Amino acid sequence: MVTNIDELREAPASGGRSHRSVLLVEDDPALSGYLSSALTERGWSVRVAGDRLQALAQFSANTQDSLVVLDLGLPPHSSSMTEGLLLLGEWLQKSPASKIIVLTGQDEKAAALEAVRRGAFDFLIKPASVASIHSALQRADLFKRTELQLSDAGEARLHLTARLSEGPKEAAAGAEEQLLRRTLAATGYNVAEAARQLGMAREHVYYYLNKYGLRRPE
Repeated sequence: MVTNIDELREAPASGGRSHRSVLLVEDDPALSGYLSSALTERGWSVRVAGDRLQALAQFSANTQDSLVVLDLGLPPHSSSMTEGLLLLGEWLQKSPASKIIVLTGQDEKAAALEAVRRGAFDFLIKPASVASIHSALQRADLFKRTELQLSDAGEARLHLTARLSEGPKEAAAGAEEQLLRRTLAATGYNVAEAARQLGMAREHVYYYLNKYGLRRPE
């Protein structure tokens, strides 16, 4: 029995669906190698990507990835947050349940605001220590496994950023789309299973697929 929060952090998830695997997206080979080795020593299985396209290729190769450490300053625009924020949005579109920890050494306030707005789980300022990254990953893994437990109980935890000026209707549509994305991703875009979990007819799921332009990630 798990008796305290520290045990829960290290306890394996039921059913083997969760694993201590992380994708590190960092364009500096020396820093990437150092962090990869240090995290491996702490029990993480680390894979590395040096830019946005490499990261998306990693996703295609292993769709179970759900923990990501992402440096926002990626080539070909390493001096800006453009590529990192683009990858953040693309990744969460493909895998809404992912937990992405962003790193940046640039405009801290602007980066934090935009990263959180787009769904980042946590935010660390470079140079971030291995200990702080490891702690953030433990928190992210704990949230991920807890959300799996909620899913098993028929519940979903959504992250939603809504503009107040757009009113409740737009916010409701955003929540609706996110719930569909999360359920479809969790079922491998099996429409019949998604319909069963959502308690609706398959025809209604197809309606929402068309409404929000949802497609299976390539």
